[in-house]
Amino acid sequence: MPRWMDTLLGRTRPKQSNLDALFGLTSAAVTLEARLGLRSTGEAAVSYKPASGAGFSATGDELAELVRFGAQQSESGLRVSDDTFGYRWVVLADPDLEDLVTTIHLANSTLESRGFGTQLLCSVFGFAGESGARPCHLVYLYKRGTFYPFAPRDGQRRDNEVELQVRSALADELPIEQDLTRWFALWGVPLSAA
Repeated sequence: MPRWMDTLLGRTRPKQSNLDALFGLTSAAVTLEARLGLRSTGEAAVSYKPASGAGFSATGDELAELVRFGAQQSESGLRVSDDTFGYRWVVLADPDLEDLVTTIHLANSTLESRGFGTQLLCSVFGFAGESGARPCHLVYLYKRGTFYPFAPRDGQRRDNEVELQVRSALADELPIEQDLTRWFALWGVPLSAA
Protein backbone atom coordinates (compact mmCIF):
# COMPACT_ATOMS: atom_id res chain seq x y z
CA MET A 1 0.00 0.00 0.00
CA PRO A 2 1.39 3.47 -0.84
CA ARG A 3 2.77 5.55 2.01
CA TRP A 4 0.29 8.37 1.29
CA MET A 5 -2.59 5.95 1.98
CA ASP A 6 -1.10 5.17 5.38
CA THR A 7 -0.95 8.90 6.11
CA LEU A 8 -4.52 9.45 4.89
CA LEU A 9 -5.81 6.61 7.05
CA GLY A 10 -3.79 7.69 10.09
CA ARG A 11 -1.58 4.60 10.17
CA THR A 12 2.10 4.65 10.96
CA ARG A 13 4.71 2.19 9.84
CA PRO A 14 7.25 0.95 12.34
CA LYS A 15 10.78 2.27 11.95
CA GLN A 16 12.82 -0.05 9.76
CA SER A 17 15.83 -1.83 11.12
CA ASN A 18 19.26 -0.77 9.89
CA LEU A 19 21.50 -3.72 10.62
CA ASP A 20 24.50 -1.84 9.28
CA ALA A 21 24.25 0.33 12.40
CA LEU A 22 25.77 -2.66 14.23
CA PHE A 23 29.10 -1.90 12.56
CA GLY A 24 29.19 1.43 14.44
CA LEU A 25 29.88 -0.56 17.61
CA THR A 26 33.58 -0.88 16.86
CA SER A 27 34.14 2.90 17.04
CA ALA A 28 31.60 3.24 19.89
CA ALA A 29 33.69 0.73 21.88
CA VAL A 30 36.70 3.04 21.64
CA THR A 31 34.57 5.90 23.00
CA LEU A 32 33.19 3.77 25.84
CA GLU A 33 36.67 2.77 26.93
CA ALA A 34 38.09 6.30 26.71
CA ARG A 35 35.19 8.06 28.46
CA LEU A 36 33.83 5.47 30.88
CA GLY A 37 36.45 2.73 31.17
CA LEU A 38 34.07 0.13 29.71
CA ARG A 39 35.55 -2.56 27.45
CA SER A 40 33.95 -5.27 25.36
CA THR A 41 33.59 -8.49 27.33
CA GLY A 42 34.02 -10.41 24.09
CA GLU A 43 30.45 -11.73 24.20
CA ALA A 44 27.31 -10.89 22.25
CA ALA A 45 23.97 -12.56 21.59
CA VAL A 46 21.08 -12.50 19.15
CA SER A 47 17.62 -13.16 20.53
CA TYR A 48 14.68 -14.32 18.46
CA LYS A 49 11.38 -16.11 18.90
CA PRO A 50 11.54 -19.52 17.22
CA ALA A 51 8.53 -20.12 14.99
CA SER A 52 6.96 -23.44 14.17
CA GLY A 53 6.93 -24.82 10.67
CA ALA A 54 9.29 -26.40 8.20
CA GLY A 55 10.40 -23.06 6.70
CA PHE A 56 11.61 -21.70 10.02
CA SER A 57 13.14 -25.03 10.97
CA ALA A 58 15.18 -25.08 7.75
CA THR A 59 16.18 -21.43 8.29
CA GLY A 60 17.12 -22.21 11.90
CA ASP A 61 19.33 -25.06 10.74
CA GLU A 62 20.91 -22.83 8.09
CA LEU A 63 21.42 -20.06 10.65
CA ALA A 64 23.10 -22.46 13.06
CA GLU A 65 25.38 -23.74 10.29
CA LEU A 66 26.28 -20.21 9.11
CA VAL A 67 26.98 -19.02 12.64
CA ARG A 68 29.06 -22.13 13.36
CA PHE A 69 31.03 -21.51 10.16
CA GLY A 70 31.52 -17.84 11.05
CA ALA A 71 32.54 -18.82 14.57
CA GLN A 72 35.10 -21.31 13.23
CA GLN A 73 36.55 -18.76 10.82
CA SER A 74 37.04 -16.20 13.57
CA GLU A 75 37.73 -18.74 16.33
CA SER A 76 34.58 -17.64 18.16
CA GLY A 77 32.84 -19.68 20.81
CA LEU A 78 29.16 -20.48 20.27
CA ARG A 79 26.31 -21.64 22.47
CA VAL A 80 22.53 -21.60 22.12
CA SER A 81 20.05 -21.36 24.98
CA ASP A 82 16.34 -20.78 25.43
CA ASP A 83 14.91 -18.52 28.12
CA THR A 84 11.74 -18.83 30.18
CA PHE A 85 9.86 -16.48 27.83
CA GLY A 86 10.34 -18.75 24.81
CA TYR A 87 13.13 -16.76 23.16
CA ARG A 88 16.22 -18.40 21.75
CA TRP A 89 19.64 -16.83 22.37
CA VAL A 90 22.58 -17.46 20.06
CA VAL A 91 25.56 -16.42 22.20
CA LEU A 92 28.96 -15.82 20.65
CA ALA A 93 32.29 -15.26 22.35
CA ASP A 94 35.21 -13.67 20.53
CA PRO A 95 37.89 -11.32 21.88
CA ASP A 96 37.89 -9.45 18.53
CA LEU A 97 34.89 -7.07 18.59
CA GLU A 98 34.90 -6.67 14.79
CA ASP A 99 34.54 -10.45 14.33
CA LEU A 100 31.81 -10.53 16.96
CA VAL A 101 29.84 -7.72 15.30
CA THR A 102 30.23 -9.33 11.87
CA THR A 103 28.93 -12.70 13.08
CA ILE A 104 26.00 -11.12 14.95
CA HIS A 105 25.18 -9.14 11.79
CA LEU A 106 25.27 -12.41 9.80
CA ALA A 107 22.82 -14.08 12.19
CA ASN A 108 20.38 -11.14 12.03
CA SER A 109 20.70 -10.84 8.24
CA THR A 110 20.07 -14.54 7.71
CA LEU A 111 16.81 -14.47 9.65
CA GLU A 112 15.75 -11.23 7.98
CA SER A 113 16.52 -12.39 4.44
CA ARG A 114 14.49 -15.58 4.96
CA GLY A 115 11.43 -13.54 5.95
CA PHE A 116 11.74 -14.05 9.71
CA GLY A 117 12.68 -10.49 10.65
CA THR A 118 9.51 -10.25 12.70
CA GLN A 119 10.88 -13.03 14.93
CA LEU A 120 13.99 -11.00 15.87
CA LEU A 121 13.93 -9.34 19.28
CA CYS A 122 17.35 -7.82 19.84
CA SER A 123 21.10 -8.20 19.80
CA VAL A 124 23.08 -7.62 22.98
CA PHE A 125 26.78 -6.75 23.30
CA GLY A 126 28.55 -7.08 26.66
CA PHE A 127 30.77 -4.33 28.12
CA ALA A 128 32.28 -4.02 31.58
CA GLY A 129 34.89 -2.13 33.59
CA GLU A 130 38.17 -3.57 34.90
CA SER A 131 37.93 -7.25 35.90
CA GLY A 132 34.29 -7.43 34.80
CA ALA A 133 33.12 -4.72 37.23
CA ARG A 134 30.06 -2.62 36.39
CA PRO A 135 28.69 -4.60 33.44
CA CYS A 136 26.74 -2.60 30.90
CA HIS A 137 25.25 -4.10 27.78
CA LEU A 138 24.45 -2.31 24.55
CA VAL A 139 21.13 -3.60 23.27
CA TYR A 140 20.13 -3.23 19.63
CA LEU A 141 16.35 -3.26 19.21
CA TYR A 142 15.79 -4.85 15.84
CA LYS A 143 12.28 -3.47 15.27
CA ARG A 144 13.32 0.10 16.20
CA GLY A 145 16.77 0.21 14.62
CA THR A 146 18.15 1.78 17.82
CA PHE A 147 20.49 1.00 20.70
CA TYR A 148 20.11 1.48 24.43
CA PRO A 149 22.34 0.70 27.42
CA PHE A 150 21.31 -1.79 30.09
CA ALA A 151 23.44 -1.89 33.25
CA PRO A 152 22.24 -4.84 35.38
CA ARG A 153 23.18 -5.06 39.04
CA ASP A 154 22.63 -7.69 41.74
CA GLY A 155 19.08 -8.21 42.96
CA GLN A 156 17.49 -7.34 39.61
CA ARG A 157 18.44 -3.70 39.94
CA ARG A 158 19.88 -1.53 37.23
CA ASP A 159 22.35 1.33 37.36
CA ASN A 160 20.47 4.18 35.71
CA GLU A 161 23.37 6.58 36.21
CA VAL A 162 25.72 4.39 34.14
CA GLU A 163 23.01 3.92 31.50
CA LEU A 164 22.59 7.69 31.14
CA GLN A 165 26.37 8.17 31.00
CA VAL A 166 26.59 5.62 28.18
CA ARG A 167 23.73 7.31 26.34
CA SER A 168 25.50 10.65 26.60
CA ALA A 169 28.87 9.23 25.51
CA LEU A 170 27.44 7.49 22.44
CA ALA A 171 24.83 10.03 21.35
CA ASP A 172 26.88 11.06 18.30
CA GLU A 173 28.06 7.54 17.40
CA LEU A 174 25.03 5.25 17.43
CA PRO A 175 21.28 5.67 16.90
CA ILE A 176 20.24 5.76 20.57
CA GLU A 177 16.63 4.93 21.52
CA GLN A 178 15.11 8.22 22.70
CA ASP A 179 12.05 6.67 24.35
CA LEU A 180 13.33 5.57 27.78
CA THR A 181 10.26 3.36 28.28
CA ARG A 182 11.73 1.12 25.58
CA TRP A 183 14.94 0.60 27.57
CA PHE A 184 13.75 -2.84 28.68
CA ALA A 185 15.46 -4.76 31.45
CA LEU A 186 16.82 -7.99 30.03
CA TRP A 187 17.16 -9.99 33.24
CA GLY A 188 18.86 -13.30 32.66
CA VAL A 189 20.48 -12.44 29.33
CA PRO A 190 22.92 -15.33 28.91
CA LEU A 191 26.14 -13.30 28.79
CA SER A 192 28.68 -14.16 31.48
CA ALA A 193 28.85 -10.60 32.85
CA ALA A 194 25.05 -10.35 33.10
